[in-house]
Amino acid sequence: MARIAVIGAGMGAMAAAARLAVAGHRVTVYERTETYGGAVRRQERDGFAFDTGPGILSLPAVWRDLFLKTGKEPLEACVELTQVDPSARHLFADGTELSLPNASRAGVVAALDEALGSGAGDRWGDFLVRAREAWDRTRRPLLEEPLWPNWPVLAEREPYPSVPHKKLLRTRRAATLAEVGAWELRDPRLIALLESHALAYGLDPRVAPASAAVLPYMEHAFGVWYVRGGIRELARAVYERCLARRVEFGFGAEVARILDKDGRAAGVELADGTVAEADFVVAGVAPGALPDLPPRATGDVPPQRGLPSRLTVLLALRGPRPAGTPHRTVVHTSDREGELAAVFGTGTADAGAAHPTVTLLRPDDPRLVPDPDHEAVTLTATVPASAAPDSTAHHTEAMISAAERAIPDLRARLLRHEPHTPADIAAATGAEGGAIPAPALAAAGGRLLHPANSTALPGLFTVGGWSHPGGGLPHAGMSGALVSGLIVEGPDFRGSR
Repeated sequence: MARIAVIGAGMGAMAAAARLAVAGHRVTVYERTETYGGAVRRQERDGFAFDTGPGILSLPAVWRDLFLKTGKEPLEACVELTQVDPSARHLFADGTELSLPNASRAGVVAALDEALGSGAGDRWGDFLVRAREAWDRTRRPLLEEPLWPNWPVLAEREPYPSVPHKKLLRTRRAATLAEVGAWELRDPRLIALLESHALAYGLDPRVAPASAAVLPYMEHAFGVWYVRGGIRELARAVYERCLARRVEFGFGAEVARILDKDGRAAGVELADGTVAEADFVVAGVAPGALPDLPPRATGDVPPQRGLPSRLTVLLALRGPRPAGTPHRTVVHTSDREGELAAVFGTGTADAGAAHPTVTLLRPDDPRLVPDPDHEAVTLTATVPASAAPDSTAHHTEAMISAAERAIPDLRARLLRHEPHTPADIAAATGAEGGAIPAPALAAAGGRLLHPANSTALPGLFTVGGWSHPGGGLPHAGMSGALVSGLIVEGPDFRGSR
């Protein structure tokens, strides 16, 4: 039985802790804040409750596997999962409305043809077939296996089988997601649908590789899910599974440095001077959160930098949620170039801020409201990390104005609104500016890969969104599985089969 110190109580760190405890190790988690979950938090006030982190779940199989491998109770015995159907309602800039069924290719094709015109469904359906090929080519190396020393193969090879396109007497293939949209989808509304998936993950479609096509494919193939009571309930369930497996937690316990003895990780020292010896250390922290974190494995990819953040506006509304209201609505921007310039730093700070792409989540969940005569709604938009505090009011107003397209009587019903800013994310996660890591993607020279879970210091491993395989709830869960495998089975671990 080894002693294992885990730094941070984010979702990936807790996933690793639970798996390591079941393998017979003595695990202690040190969390600098007063609660678990990392960015998966909840805001409660006057009977209203809101997720301030992710509000929906994709690839629930990752978390089902965690609960299966760490105890007899399955995930569904610990939380109530429901499919979100329709998966989303989309409101486009030209006034077109579209509702897409959950995980139904035939239904999606029919809905697109009806809303956007004949042929739109086939173009999107054909795109999903190509996206599936990219998914099949990258699923194991990007989600299920550690990042091996030959990672440049992933960096150089574009797995998306783009359609040949003639331009200026030359035949070209799409290298970016924007080119996939322009050359293969050829409809501004389909392009907006495609690019909204990248934007939601903090990726600029103009430079994101074509392999980012796997992001809408994941949602289409595996569905969109909601956890009753909010995604925070998933964090609670993982935390309680850790406790049931005798993982110890120390909250308000900030790690100051990692102990190094004879060239190997030997434990942690807390900010108050307390020393905790360990045989292995697992660090689930953002870059810069622990200044003397040793470098990742030699020749490894560098951490992602310059990623944007999110602004979430929590709305407490008077009046019941209308029957038949979609769980999720995406209000698309009327100024694509302005929004991308503002978010990704290629224009002025306020360019496009008046017309952001906004996602509304309106769960039919009595646990989130004081009574049936009220509704809890969250609005989310991608914004620059380290956004100036004095811009919050401007961005919030723009988001509420966009949301009025989905809720025309919004201002009349509004009891209270409260922004959750990049600074709040930074306080919860330690990430500079509140930046949010993107999932790992192939191609693009490795720019969207993440550093390996092994490091240059034997006995030290990294976990969570800033390590392989990157950001997002499914990826965090997989990082926990990978770190557990590397510790339990050793450096020859090749991932789950």
